[in-house]
Amino acid sequence: MAKVEVTGLEQVALTVRDVERAKTFYRERLGLEHLFDAPPGLSFLRCGATRLMLSQPEGPETAGNSILYYSVPDAAAAQQRLEAKEVSFEEGARRVATVAGREIWLAIARDSEGNLFGLMSEQPER
Repeated sequence: MAKVEVTGLEQVALTVRDVERAKTFYRERLGLEHLFDAPPGLSFLRCGATRLMLSQPEGPETAGNSILYYSVPDAAAAQQRLEAKEVSFEEGARRVATVAGREIWLAIARDSEGNLFGLMSEQPER
């Protein structure tokens, strides 16, 4: 049986309570490019090679059920810039692992809808 060739992550759907408020957060605080809106109440933003789709929950789902980890050059510096924009962090930037001579740093925050998200960076081991 042939394997399916997965080459990347094209789009992520993130459930939110208020699409307009979340769109503003991701566009203005994280600096993601707004691509387009579509009915019924969807908003799409560009995050590198991946699209982020914001939508309200359908059925029994609730907001806050996903954690997205955004790649940044320096997690500590990104945290400082976002705190200046009044983004609150659950966990400050810290080294979580060293793999193959590279330090992996992570900071955890919440968006305007209460969803957790991470900022991750990899740097040469100090």
